[in-house]
Amino acid sequence: MSPAARLAGAAILALFALQLAWHGWLAPPARSAPWAMALFFALPILPAFVLLLLRHRRAGFWGALAALLYFSHGVMAAWVSPEVRALALAQVALSALLVVAASWDGVRARFARRRAAPPAV
Repeated sequence: MSPAARLAGAAILALFALQLAWHGWLAPPARSAPWAMALFFALPILPAFVLLLLRHRRAGFWGALAALLYFSHGVMAAWVSPEVRALALAQVALSALLVVAASWDGVRARFARRRAAPPAV
């Protein structure tokens, strides 16, 4: 497993833990059950979490796909709710880290191929 894949795995675990902690313990919702909201907000990253536990190589892809949702939610929450701004910005940072880490090996391979090819005349 490459360092980028390990970083993506760590970001998946951190995003999963952040969702459970944020909505279940640190800032639980006032009108609904905290456990239900924690489970609801953890659902998008759950397939990536399961794939990571199974050591499947596509865990980073599915995590990055879920990270796009978390990035949007984090920006919105940071903008409208000052009381959860730190949690929302942590979610934004972890989401961006996950997308970059999951894409890193493919981007590096693509540009390495481009450098190795002879110049076109």
